[in-house]
Amino acid sequence: MRRVAITGAGTINALGHNVPDTLAAMREGRSGIGELDIRDLDRLSVKIGGQVRGYDERAHFNRQQIALYDRFTQFALLSAAEAIGQAGLEFSGALAARSGVVLGTSGGGLSTQDENYRVVYEEGKNRVHPFVVPKLMNNAAASHVSMQWNLKGPSFTVATACASSNHAMGQAFQMIRYGLADVMVTGGSEAMLCFGGVKAWEGLRVMSKDACRPFSATRSGMVQGEGAGAFVLEEMGHAKKRGAEVLAEVVGFAMTSDAADIVMPSKQGAARAIRGAMQDAKLAKEKVGYINAHGTGTAANDKTECAAVADAFGAHADSLMISSTKSMHGHLIGGTGAVELLACIMALRDGVIAPTIGYEEHDPECALDVVPNEAREAKVQAVLSNAFAFGGLNAVLALKTA
Repeated sequence: MRRVAITGAGTINALGHNVPDTLAAMREGRSGIGELDIRDLDRLSVKIGGQVRGYDERAHFNRQQIALYDRFTQFALLSAAEAIGQAGLEFSGALAARSGVVLGTSGGGLSTQDENYRVVYEEGKNRVHPFVVPKLMNNAAASHVSMQWNLKGPSFTVATACASSNHAMGQAFQMIRYGLADVMVTGGSEAMLCFGGVKAWEGLRVMSKDACRPFSATRSGMVQGEGAGAFVLEEMGHAKKRGAEVLAEVVGFAMTSDAADIVMPSKQGAARAIRGAMQDAKLAKEKVGYINAHGTGTAANDKTECAAVADAFGAHADSLMISSTKSMHGHLIGGTGAVELLACIMALRDGVIAPTIGYEEHDPECALDVVPNEAREAKVQAVLSNAFAFGGLNAVLALKTA
């Protein structure tokens, strides 16, 4: 089996419009969550989110592109540009044919849907823009990334709710590992912070009205975010031959299904995914120093995840650091795992563990080291990134130092 390197990273999210700004915010434990600036906010009971602030689409795209790119596609393109730029790759000839893109999303072009449902049902118009379908389809971001950079290999979208990005990155990893591609652009993107997107989530009664406080006994629910993360995954020999900087190595991936409940998570399903990722990576439990948790801030998710970690790691669970950066950037739903992978790379490269901010009170059902409120310096050799989605769909990635 071939080894897989990460040679480029890019992002735009509530913490920053690029990777350096995002990592700086994670180190500082700075929150990007605040009052939403969206239409009809007064009709919502949840008025906060991890919104991308100071973003002007006209600074990045021309009029024709804006007519074709939903916000989630714009975020994906900007993140991919940063990642590919860092990797220093140009895709032509044989390399283009051996390179592809797999992105995750849950809502896809939800903002476009919301706008056009309003046009038809509220304003009573009988026509919508001819680009509505290509703008809202879930594969729009992946397709535009492939077209922008001439990626002619496997290109598709994964939609598995909150695990979409991890599933996408896992698929990209496996394609390179097993020789189906040499380079893959992967990650995820989401832009659900519109009236319809927030209103739908309100109905689930899992949303906090004030803050995201994962693992704290005072937690009151999740907070939605938006943005994207993208990475260049590359066959290790190919990366070394051209002298590329390797940010980290992807060494394992596992996915499981709870096959139990559409919304309630299962300790057994999550634990099997965690153990599976370590087995795939041939990692001993004691080699894992940090886990980026799914950590949504809901009562059910946090205690179930802690129980799953304890089950999978046994006595070593007490020596692990586990934090949720959703406390800072919010829950990007299908895009969240991609932004969270940046915290994993920071832990491996810089020896900085991103904190779980907003932590107020110990919960005996979350009795692990959740790195409360302040980042921590620590040398780790291997990390895991957890994603556990509605529908009982679990995806865990394992990374180690380059």
